[in-house]
Amino acid sequence: MEIPAMPDLTLEEKLELLSGAGFWETAAFPAQGIRALVLSDGPHGVRRPAGDGAGLELGESLPATCFPAECATACSWDRSLLAELGTAVAHEARAQGVDVLLGPGLNIKRTPLCGRNFEYFSEDPLLAGELGAAWTAAVQAAGVGASPKHFAANNQEADRMRVDAVVDQRTLHEIYLRAFEIVVRTAGPWTVMAAYNKVNGLHAAENPWLLGTVLRDTWGYEGVVVSDWGAVTDRAAALAAGLDLEMPSSGGLGVRELAAALDAGTITEELVNVSVERILALMRRAPVQPDAGAGTAAGTADGTSAGRAAGTASGTAGAEADYAAHHDLARRAAAASMVLLQNDGGILPLSSEGTLAVIGELARTPRYQGSGSSRVNPVRLVTPLDGLQELVPGLLFEPGYVLSRESPCAGEDLVEMAAAAAAAADTAVVFLGLPDAAESEGYDRTTLDLPDAQLELLTAVTEANPRTVVVLSNGGVVNMGWAADVPAVLEAWLPGEAGGGAVADVLLGRDEPGGRLAETVPLRLSDTPAYGNYPGEGGTVRYGEGLLVGYRWYDTRGMEVAYPFGHGYSYTSFAYSDLGVRVVGAGSGQLVHVELTVTNTGGRAGSDVVQLYSGAPGDDAGQQRPLHPRRELRGFEKVRLEPGESRTVEFRLDVRSLSRYEPVTRTWVADAGEYRLEIGASSRDIRLAGVAALDGTVPAPLLGIGSSIEEWLADPEAAAALVSALSEAGGEGAGSASGSASGGAQLAASLALVGSMPLNRLARFPGSPVTPELLKRLEAALKSRRGS
Repeated sequence: MEIPAMPDLTLEEKLELLSGAGFWETAAFPAQGIRALVLSDGPHGVRRPAGDGAGLELGESLPATCFPAECATACSWDRSLLAELGTAVAHEARAQGVDVLLGPGLNIKRTPLCGRNFEYFSEDPLLAGELGAAWTAAVQAAGVGASPKHFAANNQEADRMRVDAVVDQRTLHEIYLRAFEIVVRTAGPWTVMAAYNKVNGLHAAENPWLLGTVLRDTWGYEGVVVSDWGAVTDRAAALAAGLDLEMPSSGGLGVRELAAALDAGTITEELVNVSVERILALMRRAPVQPDAGAGTAAGTADGTSAGRAAGTASGTAGAEADYAAHHDLARRAAAASMVLLQNDGGILPLSSEGTLAVIGELARTPRYQGSGSSRVNPVRLVTPLDGLQELVPGLLFEPGYVLSRESPCAGEDLVEMAAAAAAAADTAVVFLGLPDAAESEGYDRTTLDLPDAQLELLTAVTEANPRTVVVLSNGGVVNMGWAADVPAVLEAWLPGEAGGGAVADVLLGRDEPGGRLAETVPLRLSDTPAYGNYPGEGGTVRYGEGLLVGYRWYDTRGMEVAYPFGHGYSYTSFAYSDLGVRVVGAGSGQLVHVELTVTNTGGRAGSDVVQLYSGAPGDDAGQQRPLHPRRELRGFEKVRLEPGESRTVEFRLDVRSLSRYEPVTRTWVADAGEYRLEIGASSRDIRLAGVAALDGTVPAPLLGIGSSIEEWLADPEAAAALVSALSEAGGEGAGSASGSASGGAQLAASLALVGSMPLNRLARFPGSPVTPELLKRLEAALKSRRGS
């Protein structure tokens, strides 16, 4: 049944539509043609509860493909791969009757201690935004809504429900809002999820500046804003701020709060109708989905056609999901996201001819996804031990440590047997990583260290066999002080259900390690940007590092790191040449064209990530005002080349992409001068450099009665209005004035003497010509000038 423009709903029914009817569904009114919408966790796989949907049911969801987590796929730097993953997860969502997937996670990795970093892309907003937009657009093209989250400044799990993130406006716009802006403007998400935390004093879900001024008024967002589960404390305030849908059901509390606010006149029925229409528009966009139900399997463990058919909606076009194909995609995506951190002597890829010792319980009992609401019930799990045994049948295996709930523990016998196996092999591969309990939604990490038992094991193995390769399984970065003792380290992240096969592919050279770091690996926790400004106190966390997040911090301060942002080795080599920089146009319409040639100079096919960074005018001499980071990512492109093949890579930058946010004028400003443009294989491996000269943009200040006299006089129209108003009032003191031109000039000169004083402060001086009545006239003139 088609939903009419505004169905014949009672006021009570409208209010019910603005709150969840259960844990995962919205209200339904079949008589009016309104069905329930089903929402599901889903950044790296669908997690639809297998029960009645009455609670979180984190361990009881329908089987679905568990794709690599965002901490991994971000390292692919591959928009097309994220689009493939988005299409696949959307097909599974449709097969399970899901209308909206709650993702992608766009929060910036401010501190490596954040327990939910595995669900987020990067420390850089451009990389997070571009990959998030690719995933979002693909999901929605397949008929399922996305819900970028958590809007905004949700950068820690510590006290996440209440903590007040105090962030200056420039940092908010350039770092913490930028990824959301990219996704909203380029991919048009059907929903956006408001976060738990406060932003500068107001809960994100009840913040009119965040949801209204920024999201809707400035970015032009027209979709549904949904709360994170349990993020609303005042339903009427949330509605007034722009939040349409409270999730989950509040047992009628939200409806009663809205009804009371209507009676009190603090909200209007017109405001209710606006949110109702947004939810109805979402229903019209989402095709009718099958009801997967508790009794429907998403697929069988072997991914057979019978299993795929079980997840298919009878009579619903486009609802079939090919779980076997998705498993293969998950394997390919995992390999494309693994980062080869070091490879001394070219020890990798390994030969399948020699004796191989596989050591570490994580090879047999892998950690392949994060803990919390994103946890997926995989269709088919392949462990690293399975994957390696398939390709190297005679390998040796020793667990080396025991996985407990809290952390691995090792006994002397386990370590001795592991060392003996390593000594008997040509090469040892040791699997290390973080246990489930070390990082999760709901709480933060307390250390970057690997468990002591694992480090004890590694020491014994390297002493027995120096040809030792380490494979890491973790959702956030770890201390790498031990890495100097081994020739090769492969960062596998949380690689999903097919990660075991992907690890085998990469170690044995059947596939390449296609990843580059989407976050910096520091030398120590005390080096990190938020150290000292995290986790906050008294319910407040101050973002004192400002713009200097991630590599912006390390590169601007010239600090050593373990591995820099963008770093990663390949099994081949690449050369960059022939950099060309052209600037066309003038003023705010200027465009910067950057071109270069990339050549595969090695002996096998492979991929590389070409990274474009910029530095602001004057920063080489330390003269930039206001502050700019030393280096900022402005573009990236992943290229795949055969041996000897060359390709031209092009970037196009508009003025906005090189601009900073100016809080006073609330606009984006490009400073005039020469911008340093750098082409690198990481933020610390710069291969080519050039410059682009911009005319710059200097917008007029956003005037108000609190603006300074200087700012009023700098605007010819405003200056004329001020002088005219004072002259008409016959003002004296700040400058005698008559109706003559000379009198006006004298007045302007006198006003310049107190140029730094805000206009409304001048009104408080005895005998001042600037009176409260005059301020009202000038304020009215400003509003008329703006057309508001």
